[in-house]
Amino acid sequence: MGRSALRHRARRAIQDVWIVPAGDQQSTEDERYSFHGTTIRFFDDGIGAWRSTWIEPIHGRVRKFIGRPSGNEMHLISTDGDPFLRWRFTEVGADHFVWLGEYSVDEGRTWILEEKMVATRR
Repeated sequence: MGRSALRHRARRAIQDVWIVPAGDQQSTEDERYSFHGTTIRFFDDGIGAWRSTWIEPIHGRVRKFIGRPSGNEMHLISTDGDPFLRWRFTEVGADHFVWLGEYSVDEGRTWILEEKMVATRR
């Protein structure tokens, strides 16, 4: 069996599940910031980048992203809807990372920070 066949067989996807606020917490925030969703992502050798799809059934959203490293960060960009979205993973360490959710109304020329999450490993 050739190397490409072995690499193909070893390919895996990663899934994140997001529940905001957590199920055991009451939301006192604006309901617009409450959501349940999931992402599925995998590395696509054909384009040399990560493909990621966000699915959020409560608000009926599905967005496709392409992710590539940018310096010490990982940028995932979605241009399949309006506005364009960019998710940036920064300050990535063994036990934490910062996730920045941004949008652009001018096709990615400028970005506006909408969300910031600091994640830590339990």
